[in-house]
Amino acid sequence: MSSSQTWRYNVFPSFHGQDVRKTFLSHLRNQFDSNGITMFDDQGMERCQTIALALIRAIRESRISVVVLSKNYASSSWCLNELVEIMECKNIVMPIFYQVDPSEVRKQTGDFGKAFQKNCAGKEEKQRWIQALIYVGNIAGEHWLNWENEVDMIKNIAQDISDKLNATPSRDFDGMVGLKVHIRELRSLLYLDCDQVRMVGICGPAGIGKTTIARALQSQISSNFQLGCFMENVRGSLNLGLDDYGLKLHLQERLLSMILNQNGIRIHHLGAIRDRLHNQKVLIILDDVNDLKQLTALANQTSWFGPGSRIIVTTEDKDILQRHGIDIIYHVDFPSRAEALEIFCRNAFRQRSPPHGLTELAERVTHLCGNLPLGLCVIGSFLRGKNEDEWEVVMHRLENSLDRNIEAALRLGYDGLHEEEQALFLRIAVFFNYKHCHLVIAMHADNNLHVRHGLQTLANKSLIHISTSEEIVMHRLLQQVGRQAIKRQEPWKRHILVDADEICNVLKNDTIFQGSSTVSGISFNIEKISGFGEVSLSQEAFKRMQHLQFLSVFKIRYDGNDRVQIPENMEFPPRLRFLHWIAYPRKILSPTFCPEYLVELDMQYSLLEKLWEGTQPLTNLKKMSLSSSWYLKELPDLSNATNLKDWI
Repeated sequence: MSSSQTWRYNVFPSFHGQDVRKTFLSHLRNQFDSNGITMFDDQGMERCQTIALALIRAIRESRISVVVLSKNYASSSWCLNELVEIMECKNIVMPIFYQVDPSEVRKQTGDFGKAFQKNCAGKEEKQRWIQALIYVGNIAGEHWLNWENEVDMIKNIAQDISDKLNATPSRDFDGMVGLKVHIRELRSLLYLDCDQVRMVGICGPAGIGKTTIARALQSQISSNFQLGCFMENVRGSLNLGLDDYGLKLHLQERLLSMILNQNGIRIHHLGAIRDRLHNQKVLIILDDVNDLKQLTALANQTSWFGPGSRIIVTTEDKDILQRHGIDIIYHVDFPSRAEALEIFCRNAFRQRSPPHGLTELAERVTHLCGNLPLGLCVIGSFLRGKNEDEWEVVMHRLENSLDRNIEAALRLGYDGLHEEEQALFLRIAVFFNYKHCHLVIAMHADNNLHVRHGLQTLANKSLIHISTSEEIVMHRLLQQVGRQAIKRQEPWKRHILVDADEICNVLKNDTIFQGSSTVSGISFNIEKISGFGEVSLSQEAFKRMQHLQFLSVFKIRYDGNDRVQIPENMEFPPRLRFLHWIAYPRKILSPTFCPEYLVELDMQYSLLEKLWEGTQPLTNLKKMSLSSSWYLKELPDLSNATNLKDWI
């Protein structure tokens, strides 16, 4: 039936017996009248063959069919034929089990079964009637025994039907940038006209808009299903402290309570979803899934759901989808630069483009947000109505830290990592963004990090992207998440140092810094040193850091002035793998410098005249950059650098 159907009636009632008409149904009609609900009235109609077509037409022209299944319902061939038509019509069906148990309807037992057997004796329609009774008996409806009195039940039924009738297409997502493309692509993956049960994943990094897209999709297609629910924050279920079985029971209870619109459903086994929904055409959206056991509990098999059902899962972790056998995956990409600017402008100015004179500022903010929709929406809303001076303050803050709401959303992925994967995440955030996989793997060749597996895990969880050329890309806001995570660690627990003043204190004093012996990486932006004057480093500042492998000393703007003074023979740690020192201020590296473990050497804009004396073991060296080192008089002997592939 097309979505443009003009309905003549809101409700078609299917029932049998004057006792139902004059009691239950008459009270229900009064409730409908007070709620403005139009019910087809067959009173006075003699049910004979001449009006069969009129009844069928009434069923098809009603939005909802209310089937009142009383003990004598099955004694009427008219009712059973109506039920077959209702089942085939596929409009919204609401069964009411009135003085009869649903199992008696499904299995044709008890007084209901006796009436049915008597009625259908010798009739060829029997098998069709049985299928219709099984169908309606499996639909979640109102059960007379669940209510202390009929008044409350009748009010609840009227309200439930009113809610269904008032479910108009949502306009909440009108104007969402790029939404039409997302919905079109997802519809093509869902195959809504297919009667098979399909599970589809929506995957992408935190803040990209997966939840919003899923909600917009639900608003457009929910009318195609008998039952539906949007189960948000599935991730949060892992924080309840339950064992695996208890967690699965809890998740199933939550799903059934939502989809059946009944608060506080309690179940005692894990077959409940299958038992209640296997004959229902349902739309279930499981939002923010981050563990396989959640999918196992909520949608383990397609056979749990009726023909035509669709299960949509949003997650940051593609691996979870693949392990569950979901191979239909829609990946949400970052918006284009133009789309990102429009997202920001809609939130900051409530229009599609920047006002006159604010284009440059708007583009700067868009860049700082890295085209991430969450960041664009949050920062855009925050800047609404503020003047240009306030904008400058916000942009300066964005360059150094994250808005707390943005960080809270983005940090969830990092917090869910194993500690080894967290360590790799932090190293990529600080040292290895836009580096090639082979370089990063080489730099971790002899430690406990299983880097190949770790990189794939981070990619599956949408925390990094690995390009076709195997370049590692981490979003700039996720880089800030990493730096914030480091700053929140206790100082003596930090393996990476990023705070300029803290690094100064460590390097300029001869005293052993608490925890410095475990430091594996230093990223020193000398422009961030507070105060004035020069900073003189200790000769053995680096040497005593025996585990230091990654050292980056730099400044964004090279102006020829260097506030960091180093001793002529400053020693480096013995197992350095990554040395990146922009504008190195000495003519030669220390005579004791050992490049044996170096994988990458970057000494751009240096004052170096030569690197080292003699022939050195360089078999690990893969990349070297000495560009703009204008004072360099000679290159070192690179005959042993057999793996050097990239050097300038």
